[in-house]
Amino acid sequence: MTRSAFAALFMAAATPLLAQTPVDPKVAALRDAALDDDTAWDIVEGLTTEVGPRLAGTAAEARARDWSVRKLTALGFANVRVDTFPMPVWSRDIDSESAAVVAPFPQPLAVTALGNSAATPLGGIQGEVVGFDTIDDLIAAPDASVRGKIVFVSHAMPRTQDGSSYGAFGRPRREGPSVASRKGALAIVIRSIGTDYHRNPHTGVQTWADGATPIPAAALSLPDAEQLQRILKRGQPVTLRLNLQNRMTQGQSGNVIADVPGRDPNAPPVLVACHLDSWDLGTGAVDDGAGCAIVAAAAKRIMNAGRPLRPIRIVWFGAEEVGLFGGLDYRAKYGKQLHYALAESDFGAGRIYRVNSNLGPARKAEAQALQRALAPLGIVPGELDSAGGSDIGPMLADGLPGVELQQDGTHYFDLHHTQDDTLDKIDKKDLQQNVAAWTTMLAVLSGGIGPEPKRRSRR
Repeated sequence: MTRSAFAALFMAAATPLLAQTPVDPKVAALRDAALDDDTAWDIVEGLTTEVGPRLAGTAAEARARDWSVRKLTALGFANVRVDTFPMPVWSRDIDSESAAVVAPFPQPLAVTALGNSAATPLGGIQGEVVGFDTIDDLIAAPDASVRGKIVFVSHAMPRTQDGSSYGAFGRPRREGPSVASRKGALAIVIRSIGTDYHRNPHTGVQTWADGATPIPAAALSLPDAEQLQRILKRGQPVTLRLNLQNRMTQGQSGNVIADVPGRDPNAPPVLVACHLDSWDLGTGAVDDGAGCAIVAAAAKRIMNAGRPLRPIRIVWFGAEEVGLFGGLDYRAKYGKQLHYALAESDFGAGRIYRVNSNLGPARKAEAQALQRALAPLGIVPGELDSAGGSDIGPMLADGLPGVELQQDGTHYFDLHHTQDDTLDKIDKKDLQQNVAAWTTMLAVLSGGIGPEPKRRSRR
């Protein structure tokens, strides 16, 4: 059965539940009109073309903030500003990254450094490889078997629609470098945390645990990781040469924030978010230029329709990829304030297929109204007691209410943190379906669209 046929069957079965209360005609009209949206494409095309890669804390991310302020202002949003914050900045010399098997079967390997990796000496390092099938095998290994060697960990991540495999199978990247360092390894290379079979290695952040001295840490593309596995299985000593040139400095990032004023100036805002920064290998179209385009386009459609009851706050977070710095800075500054709901788009541009929410028991009817309004877009009801998002995650954990519009991520990890994260990977119709879903969500949660407040006469 095709996915569309399954969705149709599900919706037919769910119709009696979803149709208990009719959808507000104004909400339905906004939803349907958004399926022809062109603002989101304009935003992501402009950002990726005129700025390109936006590594956190670098001059490129600063250019992206300047571009964003101009763009959001031109779109008509109010109070466009940047909240800056200091941060440690890791950057790489892409042209100096290389890896090669020296013996017993000399050949180059496709490699890229992981975030916060230490640099090798100029010219690189060379050492014997010790391989492990999983991160748990590395953890259990005697230190003596690792000391002075280059560790290789392979842990193949399966493809899933919701990206749930990323948590467990991302451990080699998140934990592996620190474990290897504590055991005295010379360096570590891992199988990329991805699902494609291009020779494009996937980067990503890892953070050194207490007691771990930074060592060179890198990811091999999936074909190259499997090649190294086969070489190791031949049973002969394997020697690898690795060259990574990168550095740590101090710098600055920032959150770009804009508003759609509400008719009730005292109402808490509905926050819609994305992250502006990207890794430096591609142009950050899918992760997360698309998310920024989606939330801003949806907010603009609400703004153009009139004045919502509750204000809408657009936040394009900075420095998400390297440690959620933007989300944590926003939480420190505004997390104690009331928010009517939080939502974040940060899983590419695949079609939205399910809605989860955690608005609380008192707002169950509102959550169900949102489910009904989204149903014509092929979006099925999900949970009513959970919601997620990268930058907003800590605030959701604090108890703030949230909504999660789940995107189809079946192919997301083919592109994630690679050179293939470029504009051509975004399907315009899928992008428009996202805008329609977010417009619907904002139309429901913002309390209804009304006329602009009348100005008092000065007579």
